[in-house]
Amino acid sequence: MCRFIPCFRRPTKPAGDPEISRLIEAMSRPILATVFPAAVASNIRLARARAPGAQVFAVIKANAYGHGIARIAPALAAADGLGILELDAACALRDQGYTKPMLLLEGFFAPNELPEFAARGFCAAVHDSEQLRMLEITPTERPIEVYLKINTGMNRLGLAPAALPSALARLRASPQVGRISLMTHFAAADEPQGARAQLRRFRELCAGLDYPVSVANSAAILGDEVVGGAVVRPGIMIYGSSPISSRRAAELGLVPAMELSASIIGVQHLVAGDRVGYGGSFRAEGSMRIGVVACGYADGYPRHAPTGTPVLVAGERTRLLGRVSMDMIAVDLCSLPQAGVGTPVELWGRRLPVDEVAAAAGTIAYELLCAVAPRVPFAVVPEQL
Repeated sequence: MCRFIPCFRRPTKPAGDPEISRLIEAMSRPILATVFPAAVASNIRLARARAPGAQVFAVIKANAYGHGIARIAPALAAADGLGILELDAACALRDQGYTKPMLLLEGFFAPNELPEFAARGFCAAVHDSEQLRMLEITPTERPIEVYLKINTGMNRLGLAPAALPSALARLRASPQVGRISLMTHFAAADEPQGARAQLRRFRELCAGLDYPVSVANSAAILGDEVVGGAVVRPGIMIYGSSPISSRRAAELGLVPAMELSASIIGVQHLVAGDRVGYGGSFRAEGSMRIGVVACGYADGYPRHAPTGTPVLVAGERTRLLGRVSMDMIAVDLCSLPQAGVGTPVELWGRRLPVDEVAAAAGTIAYELLCAVAPRVPFAVVPEQL
């Protein structure tokens, strides 16, 4: 692997974590995604505090929402188990010594996966009659723990409520099935009273049944409704993003777990009438300075982010100008005379919430975090967990 050689001068006004600034300076192209495992651990502890008595299964699908499972691994000790989608990732974690429960959130897709579930002690979401049939016809060396998923209004995965009695009877009769829990997924827990109708329906279905339940996602954990359940499944919240659009992450006590940073690589001086970027969608109304930043849509920055999307330059708020290019964006330096080539830029992170950038771009934080491109170098900043 080649050694990165610094090729940009020290910023005229450093801001933020000195270690991150040092790492960016050492990049052959000055862009860096930094992950903070301690933040993940803090957010998992918050989920536990919000759901007293429940087990906390941290959801790490999509390679931990783009943060990297291996990068946040130390933080996962704060959880009682994991929610994951990909069987190969779950197997890799078992091979690396992770011994706590793992719930495969879409379950299994073919009968030949069931021996792996049994051998490695994975829990399976069962949401379809075909999965019930696979369990019935596939012998396994030991029983598999099952989370029977009921559709209470999301209309995505889950058995119809009317199918619950027969599904439970089939699971109880199958020697391949061990412990049974019941689960559902909320469609609108981030909205006022959004989970109430589904929760009421789920509780009516479970009345008189003696099974553990799992219903609470991030929004339900942090919402005003007391949801309860034996297992909660925090996802986006453990990465420091608010699942509730009307409430900021910091207000909820969440700590951002990723920072996307870059540097200014060029400066342009405009006069009235000059346009910026492809299509010239931004037009200068007078003399101004703009900075060109080494980050574009090929790095995962949203191409549809409009002029005005917030950016931090040398720790001070400014705005995106014009269209996002493949490899670059332009930012307004009119109020930042000290900024120049090498000045650090935070695209989102600990001082500029990813939720705010996502809202400006008309999307959600989930998409931005998951979309950071493979060409972006990552660093992990270890802090006390």
